[in-house]
Amino acid sequence: MIPLGLFLFFVLFGVFFTVKQQTSAIIETFGRYSSIRNSGLQMKIPLVQRIAGRINLKIQQLDVLVETKTKDDVFVRLKISVQFQVVKDKVYDAFYKLQSPQDQITSYVFDVVRAEVPKMKLDDVFERKDDIAIAVKSELNDAMIDYGYDIIKTLVTDIDPDVQVKEAMNRINAAEREKVAAEYEAEAERIKIVAKARAEAESKRLQGQGIADQRREIARGLEESVDVLNNVGINSQEASALIVVTQHYDTLQSIGEETNTNLILLPNSPQAGSNMLNDMIASFVASNQIGEEMRKQNKSNPRMGSGGSKRKRTPPPTDDPDVTF
Repeated sequence: MIPLGLFLFFVLFGVFFTVKQQTSAIIETFGRYSSIRNSGLQMKIPLVQRIAGRINLKIQQLDVLVETKTKDDVFVRLKISVQFQVVKDKVYDAFYKLQSPQDQITSYVFDVVRAEVPKMKLDDVFERKDDIAIAVKSELNDAMIDYGYDIIKTLVTDIDPDVQVKEAMNRINAAEREKVAAEYEAEAERIKIVAKARAEAESKRLQGQGIADQRREIARGLEESVDVLNNVGINSQEASALIVVTQHYDTLQSIGEETNTNLILLPNSPQAGSNMLNDMIASFVASNQIGEEMRKQNKSNPRMGSGGSKRKRTPPPTDDPDVTF
C-alpha cells in the first residue's frame, strides 16, 4: 500500500500545478511548445508535458548606468531607468525569441545614449534630459516590440559629471551669484549717495533761504532802528555808527558766554568801541564832503564825465619813425 500511495501522490503532484497572478506558464510536450497557461489551478500530463518556464507579466524596471562624453569633452555618467512589460498576447515571442531581454535592452540604451549625448554640451544634457529619455524610449520600442516587450517609460534619473567638473560648476555658480550680489550692493550704494546728495542740496537750499530771510529781517530791523534814532535828533550816519558799535558789544557778550570758544575779535580793547564810533563818523563826514565836491564840479563843467576829468586819447604805440600823430 505504501508504494501505491507514493505513486498516486507523485502522479497527482505531476498532474496539477498552479500559476500565480500576473504570470504565464509555458507548457511543452516532449520538448516542443504546447500551450500557455495563465493564473489559477492548471493540469498537465505527467511524464509527457512539463513546465518549460514562467513569464512575469508585471511592469519591471531596469537601471542602466552609461558613461559617455559630451560635446565639450566632459565625461559624464547617466543613469537610465527603463520600465518595460511583456505583452500578454506575445508571451511566446518573449520566451522563445530572446535569451536575455535585459541584456538586449541594456545594449540598445548604450547605443542611443552614446549617440545622443556627444551632440550636446554638458549644460544641454541637464536641460534636455527629457529629449534623451524620449530618444531611448523610441529606439527601444521599435526594437523590442517584435520580441513581445512593450517599453512603458524611460527616465534619466541621474546625471553625474566628473568631480572636478562639478567643483568648477559650483565655483562658476558662486561667482555669478557674487557678481549679482555686488551689482545689487553697488545699486543700493548709488541710491544712498543720490539720496544723501538730494538731502544735502535741500538742506543747503533751506539754509540759504533761512540766511536770506535772516538778513532781510536784520535789514528791516536796522531800518526801523535808524528811523527811531532819527526821530530823537540823531542823523543817519550817527545812527549807523551807533548800531554797528552796539552789534560789536553784543558779539563780545555772546563770545564771553561760550566757555570753549577759540574766536578772537580784533580790536577788543576797552576803548575799541569809542575809537570805532569816532572813525566811522569821521569816514561818513569825509565821504559826504567828497560827494558834495564832486557834484559841484559836475555842475560847473557839464562835458566832464562822472569820473571828474576828460581823458585825452593816447595814440597807439609804433616802431616806425616816419609815422607821426
